[in-house]
Amino acid sequence: MTSGPAGDSFDRLGVRGTPSRLLVLTAAVTLTALIAAGVGLTLPDGLPADDPLGGPTRFGIAVAVLAVAQFARLRFRSGAGMVSITWGEAALIICLYLAPAGWLPAATLLGAGLAWTVLSLYNDRRPVLEIVRIAASLASASALAVSVTSALGQPLLAAPTPILAMAVIAGSVTYLLVTAWLGGVTLGLRHGVPIGPPLLAALRGKLLMFVGNLAVGLVVVTLLELDPRWLLLLPPLLWLLQQTYRYRLRADQERRTWRAFAEATAALNQLDERGVASAAVTGALTLFNAELVDVDVARADGRWQRYRGDAGGQLVDREIDPPLPSESDEHELIRPLSVGAAPVGQLRVRFPRSAPPATRERDAVAAFGDALAAALHDAATHRELRLVTARSSYEAVHDPLTGLANRAAMLGKGDQSLRQLAHDHPVALLLLDINQFKEVNDTLGHAAGDQLLRLTANRLSALARPGDLLGRLGGDEFALLLTSVPVLGDRAAPMAHALRQAREIAERLAAPTEVAGVRMSIEVSVGVVVADAGTADLTELLRRADIAMYQAKEGGGSVAAYDGARDAASTDQLALLAELREALEVDDQLVLALQPAVDLATGAATGVEALIRWRHPRRGWLSPADFIRPVENSEQLGTFTRYVLDKALGVAAGWAREGLDVPISVNLSARSLLDPRLPAEIGDALRRHQVPPHRLVLEITETVVMSELEVIDEVLATLRSMGVQLAVDDFGTGFSSLTFLTRIAVDELKVDRSFVIRMADSPEAAAIVRTTVGLAHELGLRVVAEGVETAEQRIALAELGCTSAQGYHFFKPMPADKIGAVLGSLRDSAESNVFRLRADGAS
Repeated sequence: MTSGPAGDSFDRLGVRGTPSRLLVLTAAVTLTALIAAGVGLTLPDGLPADDPLGGPTRFGIAVAVLAVAQFARLRFRSGAGMVSITWGEAALIICLYLAPAGWLPAATLLGAGLAWTVLSLYNDRRPVLEIVRIAASLASASALAVSVTSALGQPLLAAPTPILAMAVIAGSVTYLLVTAWLGGVTLGLRHGVPIGPPLLAALRGKLLMFVGNLAVGLVVVTLLELDPRWLLLLPPLLWLLQQTYRYRLRADQERRTWRAFAEATAALNQLDERGVASAAVTGALTLFNAELVDVDVARADGRWQRYRGDAGGQLVDREIDPPLPSESDEHELIRPLSVGAAPVGQLRVRFPRSAPPATRERDAVAAFGDALAAALHDAATHRELRLVTARSSYEAVHDPLTGLANRAAMLGKGDQSLRQLAHDHPVALLLLDINQFKEVNDTLGHAAGDQLLRLTANRLSALARPGDLLGRLGGDEFALLLTSVPVLGDRAAPMAHALRQAREIAERLAAPTEVAGVRMSIEVSVGVVVADAGTADLTELLRRADIAMYQAKEGGGSVAAYDGARDAASTDQLALLAELREALEVDDQLVLALQPAVDLATGAATGVEALIRWRHPRRGWLSPADFIRPVENSEQLGTFTRYVLDKALGVAAGWAREGLDVPISVNLSARSLLDPRLPAEIGDALRRHQVPPHRLVLEITETVVMSELEVIDEVLATLRSMGVQLAVDDFGTGFSSLTFLTRIAVDELKVDRSFVIRMADSPEAAAIVRTTVGLAHELGLRVVAEGVETAEQRIALAELGCTSAQGYHFFKPMPADKIGAVLGSLRDSAESNVFRLRADGAS
């Protein structure tokens, strides 16, 4: 069993490029073979005196048999060269019978040397040093095998016996192991690879032929002992056996090759260029038993990168000039790599000189090259995608309009911040929603809405502190995560800190500004939630803050803290609008609760406010705070408004039939004033119920009246021209409480309950009430104080000059079927004292 060499150019002697350790091994093996041959020839031959052939003839026959055994070789690739397996064991057994054992090292040296010299001249073109190494290796193995056999028996001209068969089998095994080991060591020293894989591959390939060699050798010896003429029958059988070996060896090699091909191409499934090229180099070295592999990669920018690997497993890469077109020689294959018409690189495989590529290798390189081209193209595409992703990474985590973190970034960075804090460290989340943002979009256009969002983002960024995480969640919602919340002994301190910061933000945002040429105030509702960092993720904190934000909207304030007790009710609002649609189709769920306002001097009724209540079949009684906000943000607002007006005007029509001339007040949503059809719809309702327009008072919030939107001015002017009265609810809570009165003609001011409740203890609140009453008297407007609950408040309001009030101190809201009797009683007990509103005579 022998292994082949590899080299870049032919060297007749074979010294150039050969590792020094391999030269030492060759010298040692050659010296061993020469000593074994010389010593063996000096030993007694043991031939009988009447031997008919004679010593020289027998020596010549041994040389010929050993040479023929080398000619009848089978070859396969292993490691970085070709491994040849021969009939050496059969020849050894035959020669042990025909010639003295001591002569066989010399006969092997001559026979093997002659055979490999002829093979080199006509086929392999092996250098002299390689032929010497092969012949010396076989001779050394033969010497050791002869020694083992001779120690167990004397097979020379002896009839076969079980003991002699065991002796020659032991010698044959020795011969096999020594030749295989020397071949593996040669490959390891030449290419710097471990000797284990090629040694095992050689033994696996030789196993079946080795068994046949033993059988053939023993059969030949038996036939020689019986009658040499039987040998004439052996050539056809030996030829058939040789073909069987060749087929089995080829099938086994094909199976291993395709398995290696599948593994090599599967390894190309990498996401980066270097991974693909490295896998290609490693796979090609293994798959083709190559001594050198180059993978040249063409990049999109015109540069080329070469990845090179050798049989020793070393991989290097460097930038190269574009490779010039070249033709491969008999020892290498060059495969251009392309996908469609797009070139992606080039594959170069260098084969060992002793194992040039055949048709099979050319086809395999072509198939491997196609798979490599596709993998490199995919890696280049993935690289471009990574570059695009890197360029767009900012956009991926930032809101394109405001530049703040987007929802995904808020969730990701927020959760990361929470994980970095101690489990019990308090954090706060502020969720902000711009009030009346939809109205800005609807009236001024989306460009104005975008300007408003950018302005809000800039102000929030200026207000955020180091360590805070600020982002826009979408629409008009912003979130601010506070991680530097003071840690004090008082458990209420974190919430107090968060609420103070939320109020400061709301106040700073509300500073008047100009958007699309219109001066306005950015009013927000802020939901605040405080929790320990380890108790909830950001998604849960956002959910809680969202509930708190809607609590702020429903409560009429700008800031509200999360109330866990209202959580379940808040999350149950998802079905509320669908249930409201059903309630609007029946007549017994949405009912009016009516609360009179009385003259503080006479006790006469000056008006009645219509408040809506929902007698829900499942939830029970719901106040407006439970459902008005979702209605205002839905498409059902128009239907709901018409429903309430119709109910209120129906009650007012009943009063008229009883001789009660008392105005009825209905709260109007801010969004309703954006509908130009509203005055016509109200006019139709007044005519249908035959209620005079001056008997209807529409209450609007001060923030609506502040707006300078043209559509609102047109709607309010049309209502005024129809004779409908206008009242400003919650007067004094906005930022332009006085300036709007010079623009919008109203009939009534309603002092917010927060000032009424605090006026006894707060000089500031009392001053606001006094100023409001005085302003109303100067302008000829009616003033109604809301939320009067005590006699002290009533007396204080009378002393301040307020003429009318409503609240629990006088009457709680009552059903429509009871209000008539109350109004009649008030009429009978006091002279009518309806305040004249303006010079036009309205009352």
